[in-house]
Amino acid sequence: MTATHTRQAHTTKQNWASGGTIFAAVMLMIGGVLSIFQGIMGIAHNTIFVTTNSYVFSFDLTGWGWLHLALGIVAVLTSFGLLANATWARITGVIIASFIFITDFLALPYYPVWSLVMMALTGWVIWALCVSGRREETARYEAERHERAPHHV
Repeated sequence: MTATHTRQAHTTKQNWASGGTIFAAVMLMIGGVLSIFQGIMGIAHNTIFVTTNSYVFSFDLTGWGWLHLALGIVAVLTSFGLLANATWARITGVIIASFIFITDFLALPYYPVWSLVMMALTGWVIWALCVSGRREETARYEAERHERAPHHV
Protein backbone atom coordinates (compact mmCIF):
# COMPACT_ATOMS: atom_id res chain seq x y z
CA MET A 1 0.00 0.00 0.00
CA THR A 2 1.35 3.42 -0.84
CA ALA A 3 0.58 6.65 0.88
CA THR A 4 0.22 9.96 -0.81
CA HIS A 5 2.03 12.84 0.82
CA THR A 6 1.01 16.39 0.13
CA ARG A 7 3.70 18.98 0.16
CA GLN A 8 3.15 22.27 1.96
CA ALA A 9 2.97 25.28 -0.36
CA HIS A 10 5.64 27.22 1.51
CA THR A 11 8.03 26.06 4.17
CA THR A 12 9.46 28.27 6.87
CA LYS A 13 12.83 28.32 5.10
CA GLN A 14 11.20 29.47 1.88
CA ASN A 15 9.38 32.26 3.73
CA TRP A 16 12.63 33.46 5.34
CA ALA A 17 14.43 33.27 2.00
CA SER A 18 11.81 35.24 0.14
CA GLY A 19 11.64 37.80 2.97
CA GLY A 20 15.40 38.26 2.86
CA THR A 21 15.31 38.71 -0.91
CA ILE A 22 12.53 41.28 -0.71
CA PHE A 23 14.34 43.19 2.03
CA ALA A 24 17.57 43.09 0.02
CA ALA A 25 15.71 44.33 -3.08
CA VAL A 26 14.17 47.24 -1.19
CA MET A 27 17.48 48.16 0.46
CA LEU A 28 19.27 47.91 -2.90
CA MET A 29 16.63 50.18 -4.41
CA ILE A 30 16.98 52.74 -1.62
CA GLY A 31 20.78 52.60 -1.83
CA GLY A 32 20.56 52.93 -5.62
CA VAL A 33 18.33 55.98 -5.42
CA LEU A 34 20.68 57.55 -2.87
CA SER A 35 23.64 56.80 -5.17
CA ILE A 36 21.78 58.41 -8.06
CA PHE A 37 21.25 61.56 -5.98
CA GLN A 38 24.91 61.53 -4.89
CA GLY A 39 25.92 61.16 -8.51
CA ILE A 40 23.75 64.06 -9.62
CA MET A 41 25.16 66.24 -6.82
CA GLY A 42 28.72 65.30 -7.76
CA ILE A 43 28.14 66.03 -11.45
CA ALA A 44 26.18 69.26 -10.97
CA HIS A 45 28.21 70.77 -8.13
CA ASN A 46 31.47 69.04 -7.51
CA THR A 47 32.13 71.43 -4.62
CA ILE A 48 29.26 69.94 -2.59
CA PHE A 49 31.43 67.08 -1.31
CA VAL A 50 34.07 67.50 1.36
CA THR A 51 37.63 67.01 0.15
CA THR A 52 40.52 65.66 2.19
CA ASN A 53 44.00 66.63 1.05
CA SER A 54 45.95 63.90 2.84
CA TYR A 55 43.87 60.91 1.71
CA VAL A 56 45.70 58.10 -0.09
CA PHE A 57 43.03 57.85 -2.80
CA SER A 58 42.38 61.04 -4.70
CA PHE A 59 39.35 61.37 -6.97
CA ASP A 60 37.95 63.83 -9.43
CA LEU A 61 34.58 64.54 -7.82
CA THR A 62 32.81 64.85 -11.18
CA GLY A 63 34.06 61.38 -12.14
CA TRP A 64 33.05 60.15 -8.69
CA GLY A 65 29.56 61.54 -9.38
CA TRP A 66 29.32 59.67 -12.70
CA LEU A 67 30.39 56.46 -10.97
CA HIS A 68 27.70 56.84 -8.31
CA LEU A 69 25.09 57.67 -10.94
CA ALA A 70 25.90 54.55 -12.97
CA LEU A 71 25.98 52.27 -9.92
CA GLY A 72 22.71 53.74 -8.66
CA ILE A 73 20.90 53.18 -11.96
CA VAL A 74 22.08 49.57 -12.20
CA ALA A 75 21.18 48.98 -8.53
CA VAL A 76 17.62 50.26 -9.02
CA LEU A 77 17.13 48.15 -12.17
CA THR A 78 18.55 45.11 -10.39
CA SER A 79 16.17 45.61 -7.46
CA PHE A 80 13.22 45.34 -9.86
CA GLY A 81 14.67 42.03 -11.08
CA LEU A 82 15.02 40.85 -7.47
CA LEU A 83 11.39 41.65 -6.80
CA ALA A 84 10.56 39.48 -9.84
CA ASN A 85 12.78 36.73 -8.29
CA ALA A 86 15.14 36.57 -11.28
CA THR A 87 18.37 34.61 -10.81
CA TRP A 88 20.36 37.10 -12.92
CA ALA A 89 19.24 39.84 -10.54
CA ARG A 90 20.55 37.95 -7.50
CA ILE A 91 23.99 37.60 -9.09
CA THR A 92 24.00 41.17 -10.39
CA GLY A 93 22.76 42.40 -7.01
CA VAL A 94 25.71 40.84 -5.21
CA ILE A 95 28.13 42.35 -7.73
CA ILE A 96 26.58 45.83 -7.64
CA ALA A 97 26.28 45.78 -3.83
CA SER A 98 29.97 44.83 -3.67
CA PHE A 99 30.89 47.85 -5.81
CA ILE A 100 28.70 50.09 -3.68
CA PHE A 101 30.40 48.68 -0.57
CA ILE A 102 33.82 49.53 -2.05
CA THR A 103 32.76 53.09 -2.97
CA ASP A 104 31.41 53.59 0.54
CA PHE A 105 34.69 52.32 1.98
CA LEU A 106 36.63 54.78 -0.17
CA ALA A 107 34.40 57.60 1.12
CA LEU A 108 35.19 56.82 4.79
CA PRO A 109 37.48 59.85 5.38
CA TYR A 110 34.94 62.21 3.82
CA TYR A 111 31.75 60.95 5.51
CA PRO A 112 32.67 58.37 8.16
CA VAL A 113 29.28 57.83 9.84
CA TRP A 114 27.32 57.74 6.59
CA SER A 115 29.87 55.42 5.00
CA LEU A 116 29.77 52.99 7.93
CA VAL A 117 25.96 52.90 7.93
CA MET A 118 25.85 52.30 4.19
CA MET A 119 28.59 49.65 4.42
CA ALA A 120 26.61 47.81 7.10
CA LEU A 121 23.40 47.90 5.06
CA THR A 122 25.18 46.91 1.87
CA GLY A 123 26.90 44.06 3.67
CA TRP A 124 23.52 42.84 4.88
CA VAL A 125 22.16 43.01 1.32
CA ILE A 126 25.08 40.89 0.06
CA TRP A 127 24.53 38.38 2.86
CA ALA A 128 20.76 38.20 2.25
CA LEU A 129 21.18 37.67 -1.49
CA CYS A 130 23.76 34.93 -1.00
CA VAL A 131 21.91 33.10 1.76
CA SER A 132 18.39 33.36 0.38
CA GLY A 133 19.50 32.01 -2.99
CA ARG A 134 21.00 28.95 -1.36
CA ARG A 135 17.91 28.37 0.75
CA GLU A 136 15.60 28.61 -2.25
CA GLU A 137 17.77 26.19 -4.23
CA THR A 138 17.91 23.78 -1.27
CA ALA A 139 14.12 23.95 -0.82
CA ARG A 140 13.61 23.34 -4.55
CA TYR A 141 16.02 20.38 -4.47
CA GLU A 142 14.32 18.88 -1.40
CA ALA A 143 10.88 19.26 -3.01
CA GLU A 144 12.05 17.57 -6.22
CA ARG A 145 13.74 14.78 -4.25
CA HIS A 146 10.59 14.25 -2.21
CA GLU A 147 8.45 14.01 -5.38
CA ARG A 148 10.85 11.50 -7.01
CA ALA A 149 11.17 9.21 -3.99
CA PRO A 150 8.75 6.28 -3.79
CA HIS A 151 6.29 6.60 -0.93
CA HIS A 152 5.71 3.37 0.96
CA VAL A 153 3.85 2.83 4.17
